[in-house]
Amino acid sequence: MALIVKDRHVGTDPWLRLEPGADGGLPSVPQAGDIIVPLALWREQRATLLARPGRLGVWLDGHEDPATIAEDLKLFGVVAVNFPKFADGRGYSTARLLRSRYGYRGELRAIGDVFRDVLFQLASCGFNAFELRPGEDPLAALAGLGDFSDSYQGTVGQALPLFRRRFPRSVPDTPDGLERS
Repeated sequence: MALIVKDRHVGTDPWLRLEPGADGGLPSVPQAGDIIVPLALWREQRATLLARPGRLGVWLDGHEDPATIAEDLKLFGVVAVNFPKFADGRGYSTARLLRSRYGYRGELRAIGDVFRDVLFQLASCGFNAFELRPGEDPLAALAGLGDFSDSYQGTVGQALPLFRRRFPRSVPDTPDGLERS
């Protein structure tokens, strides 16, 4: 089994992630076991997937709207968000939406081009599990979660930005924090 970083620990991954075929076709589904399926497979075989033994997870690509699974979030043991390449940051927004707007509290996993240098920011957006790209050392990557002591901007865990936490009275009491003349 592969190793993942989850809840600030390194452990084995009990989930099997089903990938589309080289031709883009949907993968076949094993009879039992814990699986993470692409959104397209979930949409096509929802009833069959729910009837099989084992836990179920779904994964989204950056262009897929998390609103499409909002009503089904309670059915998933994990929601994975794919980062096909480092420069594709849409998954950060997907994570924020899943946590803040849709209230997802389960395992939120970053998959794809995931490595140590991005773990702190991924965690700030709500990810609590990380499937690292091949060749990454999970123990070294785990240390990346402690690279910074705080975040300037608001996060899923701390909505107020740093300046509002440090200087709460110096900020005008307007919705956007700007002074009015």
